[in-house]
Amino acid sequence: MSVDSLSLTFSALADPTRRAILSRLGQGQCSVLELAKPFTISLPAISKHLKVLEAAGLITKSRTKQWRPCALNATPLKEAVDHMKQYEQFWDERFDQLDSYLVELQSPRDQS
Repeated sequence: MSVDSLSLTFSALADPTRRAILSRLGQGQCSVLELAKPFTISLPAISKHLKVLEAAGLITKSRTKQWRPCALNATPLKEAVDHMKQYEQFWDERFDQLDSYLVELQSPRDQS
């Protein structure tokens, strides 16, 4: 059974370490060792996180002589945002209803 790309993206984004890695890669490409520096987990654990991100298509790895840079691929993130946008109208309507209800609660009531 194959997993769709959107499911892979959301699964990869579910982990805070992977989100932090993506955030760092948003500033530009860097090596695995540079990505691992801020974390207290082992290099093999970082490599596992990178494999998940790569499988989801969120990062690319390349090789330039001894340097193996990782880079962000934001296309799957755009697809996730587009998917979530379809719920924007739903939430806008709910917030409008809540706003109306709060206004109603704050208005003075007839005491007849």
